[in-house]
Amino acid sequence: MINYHAPDLTQHPPRSPRVRLGGFAHLPRLIDKARATLAGTNGDYHYDCAMDAHFWSFTGLEAAAFLAEVKTGKCDYDLLTYVLANLQPRRAPSEIAAWSVWLENRPPLAAEGRAYFNQIHTAIGPRREDIGSWVDLLDLEDFVTFGGKS
Repeated sequence: MINYHAPDLTQHPPRSPRVRLGGFAHLPRLIDKARATLAGTNGDYHYDCAMDAHFWSFTGLEAAAFLAEVKTGKCDYDLLTYVLANLQPRRAPSEIAAWSVWLENRPPLAAEGRAYFNQIHTAIGPRREDIGSWVDLLDLEDFVTFGGKS
């Protein structure tokens, strides 16, 4: 059984970016990566990566401050409470929902990003025509990395 309070990302992937907490896509994955980073069990997963930066930009939070909150041992709900209390600017539930849909469906835009995306896609799932967003690619990469067949 996976212990999400102390994830070992060398043994299993973090939660999918599609999993939501308080309406925020990616937040549970971000929490998993933060906990694993603090425990030294993050493997190839990086806290404060480019996708995390989209969360920081939308919420106005800082990676170091959030990591400090995670370090206190708070549960997911308490971390959500922290996020909601520190949102800058404040966001309506409809804004959070719209941002989450945007994040889940965001394709690679810049040429360099498209090239990187296509390189990974070709390497791990060239027959998968349903992979069009970064979240699609992350889900596939997580699955294949831990033994799944694309």
